[in-house]
Amino acid sequence: MPAAENSTPRRTPAGAAVLQEDVTAAIRAALFQELATSGYGRMSIEAVARRAGVGKTAVYRRWPSKLQMVIDVVSTVALKDTPAPDTGSLRGDLRALLEWTAQALQHPLASQIVPDLLAEAARNPDMARTLQATLGQIQERAGAAVVRAAVERGELPPGTDARHALDVVIGPLYWRLAVVRIPLPPGYLDRLAQTSAAALAASPGLS
Repeated sequence: MPAAENSTPRRTPAGAAVLQEDVTAAIRAALFQELATSGYGRMSIEAVARRAGVGKTAVYRRWPSKLQMVIDVVSTVALKDTPAPDTGSLRGDLRALLEWTAQALQHPLASQIVPDLLAEAARNPDMARTLQATLGQIQERAGAAVVRAAVERGELPPGTDARHALDVVIGPLYWRLAVVRIPLPPGYLDRLAQTSAAALAASPGLS
C-alpha cells in the first residue's frame, strides 16, 4: 500500500529562507546614506551592512554586487515616486512636475547622490546604461501622461514627443539646481511652467 500522505500543514519558511522586508528597507536606507556620505567609489557592502545593522550576508542574499544593489535600489525608488500630474491644464501639470523635480533635486541625499552617480556613469558602462534606461523611463512615464492629456485638450499639437518635451521643461531646472547649484528665486517655478507651456504649444510637435 502507498504510504499515507503527511497531513501536517507545511510550515512557512523562516530565517534565511525569507527575505524580511524590514531588513531590506533598512539596507536601502543605509545604502542612500552611504552613497551620500562616501560616494559610490568608496562605498562598500560591508559599510552598508554595518549602517543597516545587519550582516553582509543579508546584503548578498538580495544583491550579488555593489553595482547591482545601487542600480536596483536607486532605479526602483526613482521610478516608484515618478508623478503623473492631472491638474486640468498643461501649465498646471508642468508646474506640478517642476515642483516634484525641484523637491527631489534639493533633497539632502539626492543633491549628493545624483552628481556622484552621473560621474560614476562616465567610468562605468553598466551604470551608464542603467541610468540612461531609468531616466528614460521616468521621462516617458512623467512626460507621456502630461503630453497626452494636453494633446487631448488641444493645448499641444498631435505628435508632440514626450521625452523631448520633458527635456524642454526639466532641463533649465536641472541645470540650475544640480549643475550650477543656484537657489530658486520666488516665482521661478511659476515662470518656468508658463514659459515651457508656451514653448511647447508653439513647437511643431518637437519630434
